Amino acid sequence: MRKVYIILAVLLLLGVFALAWASEPVTPGPKDKCPVCGMIVSKYPKWVAEILFKDGTYVAFDGPKDMFRYYFNLGKYGKSADQIDAIYVTEYYTTKMVKADDKDLYFVIGSDVYGPMGMELIPVKGKEKAEIFMKDHKGKKMLQFSEITPNVLPKMKMKKMKMEHMQMEHM
Repeated sequence: MRKVYIILAVLLLLGVFALAWASEPVTPGPKDKCPVCGMIVSKYPKWVAEILFKDGTYVAFDGPKDMFRYYFNLGKYGKSADQIDAIYVTEYYTTKMVKADDKDLYFVIGSDVYGPMGMELIPVKGKEKAEIFMKDHKGKKMLQFSEITPNVLPKMKMKKMKMEHMQMEHM
């Protein structure tokens, strides 16, 4: 009987460790490319977003905008929503990865802060901080993960950037 308890305890611990490991964000490597735009993600660590799948694989993005474009078109990439384990984005102020569906995370749309691909949905943790960000950076709207729809994304097209900015980004 004692062996049964030991085996159950070990299995329980392994299960807890597996769950904790499975939902942790992954640091993109030098070969990880955004599946939407093809940019190398590791060049933009302050903008990383990612989707982790239950089978241990992941996809990384150079910003939340492309992550949402992928998310709303999972079938195009051979995936489905039931395969997703977790979704992470980089919070603007802390530059730490946070779960995209965190109840205290807001995506600010239409601000004057641009990501690697132009206009971006800016993840800000905390309603008060998001409101301050909107005021400071001329944000138009703040939405939570569940409120973002494909209709929001077409309005977020890349604005024409100055040549100097593009040259600096590619150096």
